[in-house]
Order: sequence, then C-alpha cells, then structure tokens
Amino acid sequence: MSERRLRKEKFVEKLKSAIAEYKNVLVVGVDNVGSSQMQKVRLALRGKAIIVMGKNTLIRKIMRDMIDGEKMTKLEALLPIVVGNMGFVFTNSSLPEVRKIILENKVPAAAKSGSLAQADVFIPPGPTGLDPGQTSFFQALNIATKIVKGAIEITSEVHLIKKGEKVTLSHVAMLDKMKVRPFFYGFQVTDVYEDGVVYSADILDMNQDALLAKFFSGVKRLAAISLAIGYPTAASVSHSINNAYKNILAIALETEISFPEADKFRDYLKNPGAFAPAASAAAPAAGGAKAAEPAKKSSSSEESMGGGFSMFD
Repeated sequence: MSERRLRKEKFVEKLKSAIAEYKNVLVVGVDNVGSSQMQKVRLALRGKAIIVMGKNTLIRKIMRDMIDGEKMTKLEALLPIVVGNMGFVFTNSSLPEVRKIILENKVPAAAKSGSLAQADVFIPPGPTGLDPGQTSFFQALNIATKIVKGAIEITSEVHLIKKGEKVTLSHVAMLDKMKVRPFFYGFQVTDVYEDGVVYSADILDMNQDALLAKFFSGVKRLAAISLAIGYPTAASVSHSINNAYKNILAIALETEISFPEADKFRDYLKNPGAFAPAASAAAPAAGGAKAAEPAKKSSSSEESMGGGFSMFD
C-alpha cells in the first residue's frame, strides 16, 4: 500500500471515530494560520477537544458514506459548510470554554493587500515621526496633517479601514509607515454543530437570561398570531381560556346566571362600599407612618436650634 493511501485511510478512521465519540463540533476558519500557531492551539485544547483538518472533498465523501451507509442523517447539516480553508474542533466539553481557548491563541499581523479587514482600523492624531517630504502621501488618502518641529503630525483621528472592507496597497503602505499591525490572525470560529443542528457561533456569546428573553419573545409573538387567526396552540391556549372566562363573566353580570366567581363581582358592583373598609383602614395607617417622619424631622431641627424649645416658646 502506498504512503499516500495509508495516510488517507488513517484520516478516514480518525474522522469517523471523532464523529462517533464527540457530540459537538466547532467549525473553524484557518486562513493565515501557520503551523506553529496550529500546534499551540492543539496543545491548549489537549484533554478538552481535538482538531481534525483535511481536504474538503474527502471530508464530504466520508460524511456522505456515513449518511448513506450508517444512516447518520444528522450529518447532512454539516455538508454545506465544508467550504474553503476550514476545519473541525470536536469536543464534549463546554462549547463557550473551548471557543474561548481557541480565540485566545492569536498573533498580531500586518495588513495584507486584497484581504478583508477583520475590524475597523483607526489612526490616532499626533506626531507620525515622518519627514515633511511625505505629506503628499497623506494627502492622497485625504488625511489632514500639519508640520510640527520638522515632522508630520495628524490633526484628527482617521478611520482608515472599515470592518469587512478590502485592504488596498495604499492602506498597507500607510500602516507600514506608521508601524501599525492592526489585525490578529488565528482560528475563526464560524459555526457550531450540535446534535444535527448548525447555528452561528455568535449565539455562544449570549447568556441564559438573553436566551430566555428571546425565547419568551418568540412565544409572545406566536401567541399573538394564534389568537389573531383563531388557531389554538400551546402558547395561546391560556390566553384563549382567559378571554373566554372574561366573556362568560360579562354575560353572567348582564343576566341572572349565577356561579361563585360571578357572584363576587356582582356583589361588588351592587355594594362597593362593603369592600371599602379594608382599603380605608390601610390608607390611614400608611398616611400616619408618613406623617410621623416630618414630625420626627421637626423635632430634630428644634434640637439643633438649641435647648429643645421652638422659636414661639
């Protein structure tokens, strides 16, 4: 058996065993990641996760064989994202924890012409250390400058590159002259695969409260739609029962129909004063407590005037 075929079969076994052993997968982009940086990430993840990378065509073939032969239909969700320079991080540990370890291992890098900016790049105001002969270079980039003590000085902060914008040769030249390395290269966690479902890795930044808030917001919208179209669902059934009870109660109050819940409301409408003593008794007590505070304050003010006597004694 040739060495190439042997490596291929080893990779097939490695990927199949990883899919069988680990339940979660982080999909990572590895553009501009060197071998030494790759090794550092592997060491940092030791005991928590493993990295599997290979040719996309071979990865897709292995997954299709597992879908057809072993009926692992959940893997179909992964096939569309096996594109470009990417890899898999298999883990059974906490996804946010593993993602944090991956993202912490990055190195600063200079901007490259033709690449997309990972973040906004700003040039701060102040001296540049460049001689006045290079003023025309700043003018070409519409950067306002002045000459101070024989050197070029930028007068105000400059938003040189916007996130997602393509870096040009002029940008690269400017950043090189300023000796600025604005970007960081490392693994980019793009997607998460969990039990047959693929979702954006940004969801890992949400805490439990944020997830619950989004969930209940969706439940409220579903309930509103269900009530509007008259289609009962688990989200709307409690509202439907409540609305039906209100309608029955309204009919009972307008007619002679009697049942315990309606009788309470009927009694209140006939004699509201009978329910007032409890409320009125609570009101003076609250008022008395509030009134006591100014009296106490007045006493302390008299003492501060001296002798405990008021000005009219």
